[in-house]
Amino acid sequence: MTRELQDRVDEVPPVVAPPAPPTGTPSEGRADASPAPSSDAPAGRDEASAAPDLLGVQSMPMGKAINAGLRKALADDPKVLLMGEDIGPLGGVFRVTEGLHAEFGDDRVIDSPLAESGIVGTAIGLAMRGYRPVLEIQFDGFVFPAFDQITTQLGRQNLRHDGRMPMPVVIRIPYGGHIGSIEHHQESPEAYFTHTPGLRVVSPSSPHDAYWMIQEAIASNDPVIFFEPKSRYWPKGPVDLDHAGIDLHASRVMRRGTDVTVVGHGAMVATLLQAADIAEQEGRSLEVVDLRSLSPIDYGPLVDSVQRTGRLVVAQEAQGFTSLGSEVAATIAERCFYSLEAPVLRVSSFDTPFPPAALEADFLPSPDRVLEAVDRALAY
Repeated sequence: MTRELQDRVDEVPPVVAPPAPPTGTPSEGRADASPAPSSDAPAGRDEASAAPDLLGVQSMPMGKAINAGLRKALADDPKVLLMGEDIGPLGGVFRVTEGLHAEFGDDRVIDSPLAESGIVGTAIGLAMRGYRPVLEIQFDGFVFPAFDQITTQLGRQNLRHDGRMPMPVVIRIPYGGHIGSIEHHQESPEAYFTHTPGLRVVSPSSPHDAYWMIQEAIASNDPVIFFEPKSRYWPKGPVDLDHAGIDLHASRVMRRGTDVTVVGHGAMVATLLQAADIAEQEGRSLEVVDLRSLSPIDYGPLVDSVQRTGRLVVAQEAQGFTSLGSEVAATIAERCFYSLEAPVLRVSSFDTPFPPAALEADFLPSPDRVLEAVDRALAY
């Protein structure tokens, strides 16, 4: 941290009377998602001002969409700061922050030491002084040195202070496989964080969602773990730069179907859509649901879907034992018991450490493995 930035931090008084946290926050329990109130809007944004010029729909990859969302957040709120390893002039390992250092300078886009625990600890202090830090963890497996700070400090501060100390910290984590790398670089540690009260956890599956969800995460007064499916950084998709569509914590039906519901998040959504295309050619109709938010989970659209189809397959890149998929399967079994025509089935990676890159295609769920589970569900 530069001396100039330290002086600016010292000049900001501690937050004494923050806005009330949104209803249904993780610190209040594992409730279904509810829309965040307007008090979560970044400081400095005038909602009553004249409507901005419409920007329309543009095609861009997810990495560029996140970059655009970060740029807008930095421009809208001077209290937004970016911190992480090599995110400055280099633009990060995946170039997601490319160009932001040149535009906003050393005090807004900060190259940190190789010390994840220190990065998160510094962000907690900045949040206590009124800033909104956005952190980048270089790879999924590198988050564990910061695990203590995240789970024992960041996620608990607001509850410890009876709601009077918001923690508007976003931790961006590129995660998941399909990039031909090694362990610590292709893992899916979502369950560690969804298990932690006080944290919001989300994961976009498309460039449009990535652009809007990163801004909504930054606007939140709760800490948000923002899992970015790194294998989806490069495929392009449409981004409506004027309309978000749905709330940060809302799930979405991506494709309508009648025979079996399949649900996933992040990069797995693309795999499920591929499976649905193959199933259609074989005369079967799959409904695809994207969770988007992993904590809290918006079960409404998923419950409605399962009540219509009577069957559910839950798919994820993470290992299956005591996972997010386990929680979704158990909840649907409870809520949709009288609608189910077959047991809820799960498709996941195997319960081993991530293998060498040459074996990742066998380790990670594929459309064929999803369709095998669909066949088993339809056989009941």
